[in-house]
Amino acid sequence: MLLQALKEEAVKLSPGDRRALVSAIIESLQNPPSTKPDCSGAIQRMCGLLKTDQPAPTDQEVAVMLEERRGEKYLQ
Repeated sequence: MLLQALKEEAVKLSPGDRRALVSAIIESLQNPPSTKPDCSGAIQRMCGLLKTDQPAPTDQEVAVMLEERRGEKYLQ
């Protein structure tokens, strides 16, 4: 809602409702909402980056990969 339209609607309110509206506005200015970054959306999007169509390696395959990596690292 645009500010001008909001003003036009506000003057149509009863005096008690306008006071309640002013109180609500003042309260919202005194207690601004915390602006903590929302990481959950980013985390959900990042989870899809790691997906693959291949099955996870077995324990034996992982052991072979580790042994090959150690050989590359320490024997060269």
